[in-house]
Amino acid sequence: MLFALAGTGAYTPARRIAGRPVADEAETTSMMAAAAARAALDEAGWRAEEADVLIGASSVMEQPLPGTATLIQRRLGIGASGRAAFDVNATCLSALVALDVALLGIAGGRWRQVLIAGADLPRRALAADDAAGAAIFGDGGAALAVAAGGPHRLLASRFETHGDHADLCAIAAGGTRLDPTDAGFLAETRFRMAGPALHRATARLFPGFLARLLEEAGVAAAAIDVVVPHQASRAAIDHLARVLGGERVRIVDRFDANGNQVAASLPLALHAARVEGRLVPGATVLLVGSAAGITLGGMVIRW
Repeated sequence: MLFALAGTGAYTPARRIAGRPVADEAETTSMMAAAAARAALDEAGWRAEEADVLIGASSVMEQPLPGTATLIQRRLGIGASGRAAFDVNATCLSALVALDVALLGIAGGRWRQVLIAGADLPRRALAADDAAGAAIFGDGGAALAVAAGGPHRLLASRFETHGDHADLCAIAAGGTRLDPTDAGFLAETRFRMAGPALHRATARLFPGFLARLLEEAGVAAAAIDVVVPHQASRAAIDHLARVLGGERVRIVDRFDANGNQVAASLPLALHAARVEGRLVPGATVLLVGSAAGITLGGMVIRW
């Protein structure tokens, strides 16, 4: 199917701690997502109310109820518009799944203009003594304005979830699993990750997933011109480079600059590639990443 990435936007907090962007009290999930959305709308030349639907794409909601997309809609000044707004949550791959949903809706004739916006504040979920997490994660938001028709052709889209690994990366509290009055509730609101085990499991699963995705697209790894990955970690990006082979320069690597911004990291990398002029007509572009679950996801697009 054909579509257009009409606009992109990003929001990164100015405050940095040990090189990682960290939101202040006023920089909430919906605030950062809305700021990124305004930038994407401006580039697309759309008014906010012209989007047929707003899809929220954050890993962790701003609050349990209502959905973050609702809060983003209100911040955009279209809270009385009646336009549909809902969230898609696939942790770090939320924006990629949201793009897949957007393209399905466009292909089905339901929508012509879709706004995807999300943000994450992983630094707020880290325990004070989590030095490893502090070295990896940064806060931020990103947005995509997607339109029907246009020059981009989706060649393949694939997602796989391996739920047996669900405990390797989690925030246990905040939903219905634990009672807030339980003695251990506060500790379970902190992010926990079995980093080495998660990396080993993902590294084992990823090559087969990538082979299946590229086979569906009818594209060889060597023919990929630009790779836009989720910025999971330095080890994850290095592993991706080894699996793909070829020149590393084709990988959009924002990890040193911003760290892992969770669901915002892949669309922020896509925004960076767009700003840098790397998404040229005719290029074959791979969007790819992993998420808690373990979930693997990817799209191959002929730009």
